[in-house]
Amino acid sequence: MSATAGAGLASVEAVAIIEGVRHEPRSQGWVLHGVTSNERYVERPERAALIERQRPLGRAEADRAALIPITKSPDWWELTQDDRRGIFEATSHHIAVGLEYLPAVARRLHHGRDIGAEFDFLTWFEFANADADAFDELVGRLRETEEWSYVEREVDIRLERS
Repeated sequence: MSATAGAGLASVEAVAIIEGVRHEPRSQGWVLHGVTSNERYVERPERAALIERQRPLGRAEADRAALIPITKSPDWWELTQDDRRGIFEATSHHIAVGLEYLPAVARRLHHGRDIGAEFDFLTWFEFANADADAFDELVGRLRETEEWSYVEREVDIRLERS
C-alpha cells in the first residue's frame, strides 16, 4: 500500500469486500464506503465498447487486485459536468486508455462523494499476475494526465488472492 497523493491509510493484514449494507470494522482497521452508480462521463459508444471488452470480476485467473481510493480537489467539483467530461476524455483520454488494457484488467467504480464517504471514488481492479506490468503501465499513464492534476488524495492498495 502506498499513498501516491495526500494521506495514506493505516496498514492492514487483509482486505474484505463486503457488498450491501454499511459495515463497521470488526477489529482495528478501516472501512471504505462507496456505491455503484450510473457511468457519469461515458458516452453510448464508449459504454458499448467497455461492455463488449470487459471481462467479469471474480474470474479464477485474476489472482491480483488493486483498490485505489481517490479524492479530487474542490476545483474539480466546481467544474461543470461538460468541463469535467472534456478533461476526463477529450484531454486525458481516460476511457480510451482503459480500453487498451481490456480484457486483461477488469474494473468496477464505486462513488463515495454523494454519500459523504472518505473518498470520492473507490476503483477496484482485478487482473492475473501475468498482467501486473500492464496494470502498472495503465495507472502510470492515467497519473500523467491533466485529470490527475485534480487528485488531492490517492492510495494504491495492491492485493493478492489468498
